[in-house]
Amino acid sequence: MVGEKNRAIKVAPSLAKREPKRLAPVGGPVLAPPRTVIVRDSRENPKKCTIVPLRGRPDLVFLSYPAKLQNVSNETESRTSDFGFRISDLKGYVRLAPEGPELSLGDARSGLLLLDGSWRRADVMIRTYQHIPPRSLTGYRTAYPRVSKKGTDPANGLATVEALFLAYHILRRPTAGLLDHYRWKDEFLLLNNLLVSE
Repeated sequence: MVGEKNRAIKVAPSLAKREPKRLAPVGGPVLAPPRTVIVRDSRENPKKCTIVPLRGRPDLVFLSYPAKLQNVSNETESRTSDFGFRISDLKGYVRLAPEGPELSLGDARSGLLLLDGSWRRADVMIRTYQHIPPRSLTGYRTAYPRVSKKGTDPANGLATVEALFLAYHILRRPTAGLLDHYRWKDEFLLLNNLLVSE
């Protein structure tokens, strides 16, 4: 973001084995990755949402669930939503999920889809977007306080902003500013041996 210092993320030696392999250089111009799509459950309290402070970033598209991207027939597939985003725009995307192949640099050219809501409602949201290939973020820990009284939070569940930060880090996308408004930023970085340097 304009006016902010660039921050480089360094991974502590204990996490070095998790570092994805670098892609071999290819000829031609470097293309900007597709914008990240975040679908938020409209029932969730925005004051408790970790991702809402990032609204307005040019690399993010926010949609409310149920979003107009779902259940669109072939005839209307090319129609745009209120956000100017077509269902066909999710081709080439991967969906961050608790299960699935691990996100890696092999996904660097893919767009990211994040579903933001309580784990209690996650199954309903996942069913809508199950056609988007899942990718997991394994071996990381959340700093967000768990509040589920029904035990619906998965062991490897992350706050949405934590998942976004880790995905950008793995895919070598700029992470500057992503955690600036996250209350548990320092605890999260410490828990995962991620060092932020100026």
